[in-house]
Amino acid sequence: MSSSSLTRREFVRRAALAAAAAQLFASSRAAASPVSAPAAPLRLPPGAAPVRWLDGKTPGETIGNTWGVSWPRGQYPRDTKFALRAVGGEAVPVQSWPTAYWPDGSLKWTAHAVPADAKPAEAFELSAGEPALPSRPLTTTTNADTITVATGVIEAVIARRGDVLVKTIRRDGRDVLKQGRLVLQRQDKPDAGVAIESFTGRIEKVTVEQAGPVRAVIKIEGRHAAVAGTREWLPFIVRLYFYAGGEAVRMVHTIVHDGDEQKDFIRGLGVRFEVPMRGALYDRHVRFSGQDAGLFAEAVQGITGLRRDPGVAVREAQVAGRATPPLETWSPAVSQRLQYVPAFGDWTLFQSTADGFEIRKRTREGFTWIGPARGQRAGGLGYVGTPQGGAAFGVRHFWESYPAQFDLRGATTAEAEVTMWLWAPEAGAMDLRGYHDDMGEDTYAKQTEALEITYEDYEPGFDRPEGVARTSELFLWALAATPTRERLVELAGVVREPPVLLTTPAHLHLCQVFDGLWAPVDRSTPARAAVEDQLDWYFDFYHGQREQRRWYGFWNFGDVVHTYDADRHEWRYDVGGFGWDNSELSTDLWLWLFFLRTGRADVFRFAEAMTRHTGEVDVHHLGRFAPLGSRHNVLHWGCSAKQLRISTAANRRYYYYLTADERVGDLMREQIEAVRALVRIQPGRKLPAARHAGDLARETPSDADHAGVGFGTDWGAISAAWLTEWERTGDPKIRDRLVASMRTIGQQPRGFFTGAGIMDLDTGAFAISKSDKVSVSHLSAVFGLVEVCAELIQLLDVPEFKKAWLDYCELYNASPEEQQRRLGQPLHGLNLQQGHSRLTAYAAKLTGNPALAKRAWREFFRGQGGIRRRGKLAAVRVTGPAVLRPVDEADFVSTNATAQWGLAAMECLAVTDRSLPANGD
Repeated sequence: MSSSSLTRREFVRRAALAAAAAQLFASSRAAASPVSAPAAPLRLPPGAAPVRWLDGKTPGETIGNTWGVSWPRGQYPRDTKFALRAVGGEAVPVQSWPTAYWPDGSLKWTAHAVPADAKPAEAFELSAGEPALPSRPLTTTTNADTITVATGVIEAVIARRGDVLVKTIRRDGRDVLKQGRLVLQRQDKPDAGVAIESFTGRIEKVTVEQAGPVRAVIKIEGRHAAVAGTREWLPFIVRLYFYAGGEAVRMVHTIVHDGDEQKDFIRGLGVRFEVPMRGALYDRHVRFSGQDAGLFAEAVQGITGLRRDPGVAVREAQVAGRATPPLETWSPAVSQRLQYVPAFGDWTLFQSTADGFEIRKRTREGFTWIGPARGQRAGGLGYVGTPQGGAAFGVRHFWESYPAQFDLRGATTAEAEVTMWLWAPEAGAMDLRGYHDDMGEDTYAKQTEALEITYEDYEPGFDRPEGVARTSELFLWALAATPTRERLVELAGVVREPPVLLTTPAHLHLCQVFDGLWAPVDRSTPARAAVEDQLDWYFDFYHGQREQRRWYGFWNFGDVVHTYDADRHEWRYDVGGFGWDNSELSTDLWLWLFFLRTGRADVFRFAEAMTRHTGEVDVHHLGRFAPLGSRHNVLHWGCSAKQLRISTAANRRYYYYLTADERVGDLMREQIEAVRALVRIQPGRKLPAARHAGDLARETPSDADHAGVGFGTDWGAISAAWLTEWERTGDPKIRDRLVASMRTIGQQPRGFFTGAGIMDLDTGAFAISKSDKVSVSHLSAVFGLVEVCAELIQLLDVPEFKKAWLDYCELYNASPEEQQRRLGQPLHGLNLQQGHSRLTAYAAKLTGNPALAKRAWREFFRGQGGIRRRGKLAAVRVTGPAVLRPVDEADFVSTNATAQWGLAAMECLAVTDRSLPANGD
C-alpha cells in the first residue's frame, strides 16, 4: 500500500493515532524537564510525528542535523516519502531513509537530515509527503582518484588512495583547508627523551555511504604508515559528514589499537591540515575558545599596545578581526617601523588535565615560547585566518578527553599548519600496560582465590588493550573571513554540545518501540511522584559525581566507577573489579530508558558519552578476544572475563535509533557473529565442571560450528544483535536463526531454567538437553535479557518461547512453595530480587494477573538484593582534610544497585502502574 492510497479505515486509524500522539505530546510537556521540549503544546496533523530541539530552544548556529523517528506498526510502508514542516511555518528540506522495519515490513524507525541553512524553527512536524529540496542541493561526484562533495557553499575533494585524506576544502573557488591527513607519533618506551617515530594515515578503502541531496557521508578506512619505514599499524575509520548549504565538515575519527603495549607507546594522535594565509601579518588572526563564553583572540603581528599608536581605526579593526585600513592611512610612526614588530608564527593550546590548559606562542622554531594565557577548561575551538578567509576547527569533549592539544605552526608563512591532537604530544606517552604483575596468579585456582579479595578476574595475557577502540568527534569550518568574537563563541557551543533534533517521549511511547517497558514521566499521584523523585535523584547524583570525582580522560570519559569505599571517601577506582563499571548490570540501559521517558538533555548527553565509551573502549574489536567485551576492572580492558554481556548490541540500540549514528551501527553489526568467539573463550573456563550453572554451558563442543551458550547473558546479547540486524535489513536468514534459538530454548525440559545449551552456530538452534536439572543464575536477566525478550515476544509469535520466558519471570521471585510446586524444587543462590521485580511485573502485564502486579511492587519496595533505603535521599558534603577537595558522598549508593533499581522502577511503573501502593510501600 503506497502512502498516497489509503483506505477510509486506515485513514481513520491513523488519524486516531495522530490525535493520541498530539494529546500525549502536549501532556508530556507539563511533566518534562524545562530543557526537554518547547513550552507551547502542538497540534499535529494525522500521521505526523513531532520533532523538537533537545535543549528546548532554537540554536543560534547549526551545521545540519540528523535524527531518528519511530512509527507505529503498520502506519507507513517501506517506500513512504516524508516531508518536514516547521510548526506553523513553511516546508523544510529533508532527506530520509529507513533504519528499522516492523515484521510486516512497515517502517519502524526512519532517519532524517536537514540542511545547514534550513530556516530556524522552534519545532517541526514530520509526516508522509513529498520532501522539499534544498535551495542549494548537495552533490557528490566520484572519479578514479577522488570524491568531490559540494554543499553549495564549500567543495571538498577527498582522496581515494594515498596518505592525504582530504586534498582540499574550497570556498568561493579558493582553498581554505588543504592536505588533510592523520598523524601519529610513537616511541619504544614510555620515558621522555627516547626517539619518536612519525606515521601518517594511509587509505585502504573509501565508501560513499550517502550522496545527498541534503546529507553526504564518506567513510575512509586505513592504517597508519611509517613516514620513514614500512610498518603499518593502528587501523582507523574516519567518516566525513556534509550538509547542503553548509560551510562545516563533521569528522568522526576512530582508532583500533593493534600494537604491543609493551613497546608501542603512542606519543601523539591527531588530524592535520594546511591553511593558506593571505594578506599582511597584522591581518592574520588566531583564536582559541576558553571556558563558557571566554575567547582568546590575538593577531599574528599585534599593533596594539605599541609605544606608538597606529590609529584608533587600525587598532579597532585588528581587535575585531576585520581588515585594517590601508597602510598609508596609518600613523607613519608605526607603518614605517612594522619590520621591527615581532610576528608570532607558532601557537599551542595544551589541555593537560580536566582542570587546566595553557596557551603559548613563539615567533618561530629555535626561539623561546612565551605564555600569554592560562585557564581551566578550553572550549575545544580554534581559528586561524584572515579577512580573506580562514579555518575554524574543533574537538568535542576537548577537556573531558584530556590530554588534548591544538598546534598552529607557520602562521607567518604562506600556509599555516593546524594540528588537532586527540592525544597531546606534550602529555608524554600513552601507557596502556597492565597496572600490576601476575602476583603469582599462574593457575585458575589462584586466580579464583584472588577474585575473593579484590574482585578482579585476572589471567596473564588477558589484560592487554588488544583491539580496543576510541572514537572522537571533530569539526572543521571553511569560513569566508575571520568571524566576529560572538560568532566564534557560537561555533564553540556547537563543538561542546552540537544541537540535536529528536522526537518526543510521548511519540516514542505511542509507537510502542522497545515494547512499552517504559512510559513518559507521570507524577499524578504522591506514590508515583516519590518514585520519580528518586529516579531523578540517582541520575543527578551520578551526574555530579562525574564532575567531583573527575571521571574524565581519553580512555575513561563516558564511564562511571562500580563501587564506593566509604573509609577513603573515594570510589574504588584502584581495587580490582570494583573499578570502572564497563556496563555492569546494565548501566547503559538504565540511562537510556531514563532518557526515553524524560527527554532531558543532560541525560541524553550522559548516556551518549557512555554509549561511545562502552561500545569502543570496553570491547575488543580485533585480535584474540574480538568482538567480546571486558568485565569491570581498574583498566577497561584488564579483566580476563571477556564476555558478550559487555559488547551486547542491547546497549547501543537506543542511541542508534535515536540518532542514526553510523559508527554505532557498525558496532552492533560487529556482534552478529560474536557467538563464535565462545568457541575460543568459554566464560566458565575457570570454574570446576560441578559449578557450571546458569549462564555457563556444562559441555564444550569440539568443533567450530557449535558452542556452549548460556540462555542468560550470552543468548541475551546474541539475540539483541540478531534482532537489531533483522530489524535493520529484514534479512530472513537472521530471522530464521533468531527464531530457531527461541524455539529450542522453549523446547528445553526446563525452558530458561535449563540454563544453557549447545548452539549450532549456523542455524541458531540449541540441542535439546536430556537432563531436566534446574539451573539458575542471578545474572542471567540483568544484562538486557528482560528488555530483548519483551521485544522478541512483541515481534515474533513463538508460543513455546513466550511460555518459557513467562515461567522464568513468574518463578524467579516466587515463594519456595510455588517454585517447589512448579519446578519440583525451590531455587537456591538467588540475588538481585529487587531488580527481578520487573520480571514479575512483566509477567503480570502479559498474563493480566493482578496478584502478580501487587507482588512485583512488594518485591520492589522490599529491596532484597538491591536498595532498601526509603524516604528522602541526601548526600553528605565531605570536606578537607578527610578528602582532597569537597565532595558529596552517598555511601549507600553502588552502580549495580542503582542501575537495577532504576530499571525496575521504570519498568514496574510502565507495566503495573495501577498496582502501585498508594503509600509507596
